[in-house]
Amino acid sequence: MKLVRFDGFRIGIVRDAQVIDISDIVGASATEWPPVAMNRLIRDFAQLRPRIEQAASRSGTPLRDVTLLTPVPWPNKVIAYPVNYHDHAAEMGAAYRANTQGFFLKPPSSLSGASEPIILPAVSGRRIDHECELAIIIGKEGRDIPRERWRDHVFGYSCLIDVSVRGKEERVARKAADTFCPVGPWIVSADEIDDPAALRGRLWVNGELRQDANTRDWVLDLPGMIEMAAAIMTLYPGDIIAAGTPAGVGPIKAGDKVRIAFENVGEMILDVVQGETGRASIFRNPPDAV
Repeated sequence: MKLVRFDGFRIGIVRDAQVIDISDIVGASATEWPPVAMNRLIRDFAQLRPRIEQAASRSGTPLRDVTLLTPVPWPNKVIAYPVNYHDHAAEMGAAYRANTQGFFLKPPSSLSGASEPIILPAVSGRRIDHECELAIIIGKEGRDIPRERWRDHVFGYSCLIDVSVRGKEERVARKAADTFCPVGPWIVSADEIDDPAALRGRLWVNGELRQDANTRDWVLDLPGMIEMAAAIMTLYPGDIIAAGTPAGVGPIKAGDKVRIAFENVGEMILDVVQGETGRASIFRNPPDAV
């Protein structure tokens, strides 16, 4: 099942290039704050699924006519595993790996969707890079989750781009800008993905293939990501794990079009535009590293 958030606040399923509105089933509304309708759907999916499948007979709206937003706009946290491919470690000159270094957090405010642009902050003299990653959506609350129970806690998968300002400032400060975490175009439920550790992921900039790898090359596997994160903190429905990027990380600039695709998951094409905000003092000096 493909689940989307679209046109402001609505929740839907995608069938045959049509979006079928199921906002009424999950209680999504324009006045809800914070916008956690998708979190509720994920938490209650087992009991709601018969009603959702029955709603598939409703008339829909062509996918091309809706504005696709990030599927879970209000996760408790976005957990990101850096240097989780050996080839990326080599290109970055990093001696550590995700299995020994752990993770960092991106703020939910950095999330954006498939119909929204990547907005570059006004930081002159800094390279801003794309990073192609698989997003894992948590479906069930848990703490101290053993490796063998990881499937019990995964709801689904999506495409994710971790946008990064290069430099030696704190990692989160360089990765936290609004729109620096596009996720979409939808969530594919876990039952549709036989093996998330065998998915080809690719990223293009203006039609040029920049990144092309398979999740089988993760340093820290998905059971390990779940186990590590849950050993330190409670995971909640709607939490997002960014599983790391392979080699081929490169710069983006205003006017570019970035396309990301994961087989059996989906793809999205995003415009890159120049913003007028983001002139943080930490970025005024030349970077020590690019």
